[in-house]
Amino acid sequence: MRRVILGGVLFIVSCNTSDKSVSNTSHDVLTMNIDSTTKPNDDFFMYANGGWIKNNSIPGEESSWGLPNLILNENLNRLRKISEDAIKEKAAKGSSAQKIADFYATAMDSAKIEQVGTKPLQPYFNQVNSIMDVSSLLKVAAALNRIGVKSLFSDAVEQDEKNSSVMGYHIWQGGLGLPDREYYFKTDSPTVNIRQQYVKHITKLLMLQGQDSSLANVAANGVLKLETKLAAASKKREDLRDPDSNYNKVAINEMSKLNSVFNWKQVLGDLEIKNIDSVIVGQPKFLKALDTILKSTAINDWKSYLLYRTISSYSGALPEVYGIEAFNFNKLMSGAKERKPRWKRVIQAEEAALGELLGQLYVKQYFNETAKTRYSDMVEAVRNAYKERIQKLDWMTDSTKQKALVKLAAIKKKVGFPDKWKDFSAMEIGQDSYLQNEINANIWWHNYNFSKLGKPVNRDEWNMTPQTWNAYYDASNNEIVLPAAAFTIPGFRDEEVDDAVVYGYAAASTIGHEITHGFDDQGRKFDEQGNLKPWWTKKDEVEFDKRAAMMVNQFNEFEPLPSMHINGKNSLGENIADLGGIVIALDAFRKTDAFKKNVLISGLTPMQRFFMGYALSWLGQIRDESLRNRLMTDEHAPAKYRVNGPFVNVDEFYRTFNVKQGDKMFRPDSLRVKIW
Repeated sequence: MRRVILGGVLFIVSCNTSDKSVSNTSHDVLTMNIDSTTKPNDDFFMYANGGWIKNNSIPGEESSWGLPNLILNENLNRLRKISEDAIKEKAAKGSSAQKIADFYATAMDSAKIEQVGTKPLQPYFNQVNSIMDVSSLLKVAAALNRIGVKSLFSDAVEQDEKNSSVMGYHIWQGGLGLPDREYYFKTDSPTVNIRQQYVKHITKLLMLQGQDSSLANVAANGVLKLETKLAAASKKREDLRDPDSNYNKVAINEMSKLNSVFNWKQVLGDLEIKNIDSVIVGQPKFLKALDTILKSTAINDWKSYLLYRTISSYSGALPEVYGIEAFNFNKLMSGAKERKPRWKRVIQAEEAALGELLGQLYVKQYFNETAKTRYSDMVEAVRNAYKERIQKLDWMTDSTKQKALVKLAAIKKKVGFPDKWKDFSAMEIGQDSYLQNEINANIWWHNYNFSKLGKPVNRDEWNMTPQTWNAYYDASNNEIVLPAAAFTIPGFRDEEVDDAVVYGYAAASTIGHEITHGFDDQGRKFDEQGNLKPWWTKKDEVEFDKRAAMMVNQFNEFEPLPSMHINGKNSLGENIADLGGIVIALDAFRKTDAFKKNVLISGLTPMQRFFMGYALSWLGQIRDESLRNRLMTDEHAPAKYRVNGPFVNVDEFYRTFNVKQGDKMFRPDSLRVKIW
């Protein structure tokens, strides 16, 4: 097993803040990353992480480089070994090992990929070419939907937000090929260039399907115009965060009022959706606009659009010329200089198709019961700290406090990996071709999702694999899900990391963060059973919104790139969760022996190590192209501002690092955001 070490220069910082005995370590996860030329009072992110950043440039194949990438690469190597071992096993047909082996082997067989070409997609190309009118267009769009090619709109079966005990069919705006609606309208030179290159990109892919260059260019311009109409009808990203305005349950026989072109009985039948009496529509105005767009757009433009979306969706499993073209266009948003090696691309595709099968083998080797117990207990420590903090709030009424405490107590924790794994026995993975395996996997996932209609909600299901460095809060289930990899620090075994670091790195940035999502500006609208239902008094809503508005204003001020500011409204939920996670985990940490004993490690006090452990979570750097894309599309603030942004609101940070007026990290008390 290959271990990736957080490299860089080793800096030892001595802080004269305690008379306790000093414990030194020669291999410390924190001090090896410090930039001693930066004052923590001026830029804490660079103070804690700058030494590593200065000594680790971004590799050519990456759009960013830091702790998440190190963990991803470590896990890619682990999953590669699992896949290669499966090939050696020569397992029986239908077994997990056989599916893993055949998926990986066919995807690594570049010669066979070139030989197969686009043949498995030809039946779908034929369907696109046969489109004559809107009715046949809708039928083909439904067929493509079943193989994972979304067009016209996005859809899925999910819990009914207002009745979390049942599954509902949801429709949202969609159909765009660029990352966000703003890419179709912004007039700055980088975005204009992306639109121009997008037309060239579509042209090249259509030419690869045999179209004449001039006709392909005309078709590509038609696709851009079509998508621009869809973008104009789409809500802005920050407006998509509001669960109230994005919940519109419409009876089937009333759907024609939103979109008269659709024969909804036929459309739902083609999508294989049965026995439902209503649809939950996210953005009704989009469906109404789609009605007009369908009537006013030439059928040939729709055919070019569907053909392009099909090719683009499967470019990674097609011959190299397709993959290279896709990479060359996408690097305008990522900034990456070179493609990742095939094996990395294959493992990421395998993860998307067979993630839980890989996860079953992953946790057996890389996540032990001791670690699971440590973080399960930490969840309860953070929960108890949050309980005490809610009880002491001076701005919330007792009525809302009691309901908040009920919801907090009801939050379900899922740590490490599922108790019950998904059954992949019906997924057909064989040796015919990588492309066919990708198609089969997408069909399986479509059927798996749509089969949930009419069945009881499976509240034990995970929507993230154990090997994913991430975590989430699910409002409809009122649960936090913490995969095994979420607690990984590359180069260090779990038992090597002291509690001060772990409380910053895991309890604050992950556990506390996800719990706080249940009480952020949108999560707070769901009750303890996961239903979108008012439970706050009007007075408390006003008090909360005043504090949230301060946070919006704070983050709107940050300018990561010239003339590009953070969207404080779009990132509000994440920023609230970051700040909440920090202050709650701080309270929990104060109750630990590590805090009470106040022993220095590598010259750092426990409280200093807590804040630096949190900063470690966001260690990394990013290319300007990728940063620009994230500022337009991501609800998370850039890493630097996920550290410096919340820290300036935390009084304990000022005391720990002696931050005073005149320091760049100083913010007047009247402007410090205090919610939880």
